[in-house]
Amino acid sequence: MAGNWQATGALASGQPMDNNSTTQTMPLGTVVTAIDIGSDDRGFGEFIYLKGLASTAVGEVVLYNADDFSTTLAVANGIGPVAVSLSACVANQYGWYQLSGKGSALVASGFADNGDCYLTATAGTIDDADAAGDYIANMKGASAISGGLADVEMSRPSVADALDD
Repeated sequence: MAGNWQATGALASGQPMDNNSTTQTMPLGTVVTAIDIGSDDRGFGEFIYLKGLASTAVGEVVLYNADDFSTTLAVANGIGPVAVSLSACVANQYGWYQLSGKGSALVASGFADNGDCYLTATAGTIDDADAAGDYIANMKGASAISGGLADVEMSRPSVADALDD
C-alpha cells in the first residue's frame, strides 16, 4: 500500500521519495509533484521535504511547522498542517511527506473506508471516530485496513480546534 512514488518536473530530487537521509538533499519545505509508477489507482500526489523526528515510521501522520519545517507525530488536540511520512525519517534525518493525492496512513484498528479522519491519543495514528477538535480537514479514508495502514485521500490537510467542536 505504501506506493512507488517518483518525483516529476524540474525539482525532481536525487533523494528517492521513500528514503530518508542523514544529509539534507533539498531545501526544507520544497514541494514536488510525484506519480506512483507502481499503481494505477494513485496517480499524482504532492510532497514536502521535512526534518524527521525520533521513532517515525512509514505512514505515520505528522504535524509540521512552517517556520523551521520540523515535524511532530500528530496526536489528539494538535493543531497545524498535516502530512504523512513516506519513510522511517527519524531525528537528524530528512525525508518526504505526502500533502495531497491518495496515500497510505497509519490508522486505528476500527478505521472504515470513506470515513472522515481524526487525530487520536495514539501518536502518528488517525481514526474515523469523531473526536471534538481533532477533525482533519481535507482528508478522508479511501480503503480498508491492510497491515495497520489504510489509503487516504488528502488535499493539504490540517487540524484546527475550531473545525469540529
